Amino acid sequence: MGIVKISDLMHENLRIASTALSRSINAQAEHWMKIGMLAELYPNLSHHELTRLLMRVERGGGADLAQLLDQTTFTPQGIAQ
Repeated sequence: MGIVKISDLMHENLRIASTALSRSINAQAEHWMKIGMLAELYPNLSHHELTRLLMRVERGGGADLAQLLDQTTFTPQGIAQ
């Protein structure tokens, strides 16, 4: 675990979003970082598709996100099921 310094404005945005989405401030920050990282790694996927992938990981199956992404087929139309 480490310390990440962020601006006061970003902290306020985190506080508002975390309250609205019933998450802790740390959980909201981690969520935004995870989505941002995935969006940079997979720019062809929409926010909706990234969220669906994260939900599939949470559902179980023993796969972590990296394994799931490796096993998923991406098409210009989105994720092939």
